[in-house]
Amino acid sequence: MIDVYTWPTPNGHKIHILLEELELPYTVHPINIHKGEQFSPEFLAISPNNRIPAVVDPYGPGGKPYALFESGAIMMYFADKTGKLMAMEIGARYEVIQWLMFQMGNIGPMFGQANHFRGYAPESIPYAVDRYTNEAGRLYWVLERRLSGREFLTNSYSIADIAVFTWAREPARRGQEETEFPNVMRWVKTIANRPAVQRGLKILDDHRRDPKAVIDDETRRNLFGYNQYQRR
Repeated sequence: MIDVYTWPTPNGHKIHILLEELELPYTVHPINIHKGEQFSPEFLAISPNNRIPAVVDPYGPGGKPYALFESGAIMMYFADKTGKLMAMEIGARYEVIQWLMFQMGNIGPMFGQANHFRGYAPESIPYAVDRYTNEAGRLYWVLERRLSGREFLTNSYSIADIAVFTWAREPARRGQEETEFPNVMRWVKTIANRPAVQRGLKILDDHRRDPKAVIDDETRRNLFGYNQYQRR
């Protein structure tokens, strides 16, 4: 049984959906990032960057337990291990990897900053709001062009689609209008209709924070403040 240390965020949902698609058995261990559980020594032993998700595969290389952090690496590991959701031919394989890296290096960081300055920052900073809202819009347009005439980001449904979907499915949070991106929203709907995706999105759904809720001081320290920067 795979141990999954997670929370209902876009990065957490990537792994929930992945394991549901691959039909791999797993146990969920909630890591409440609002309460600072990501800083515990036990979790840091698995995820040294104090970020969810992280996993322990009891049947890793050599048949021994194997811990992984970073959601993109986790996705590649299980895709390679099962031979699913990742092309094997080198050209097709790196097409998937390119779009996975596009999510990891662009969509995740930029959408995360848009989310922060639009919904979490204690005071509005117009320059930051405009900067990251505009960058989010640019990235949605990259997806819009890519998905023109395509069902998925690459030749078939892959880990790249899962990774991008969990971040791209709520454009309003980044100040974007769904009507501007018909190809993206068609693709989002296609993926959202998959039974494994629906199951994955329900994991820890009762713990999901209302984006409109006021953030208390403890949560702010754990997510964005002093507790985040302590040496451990």
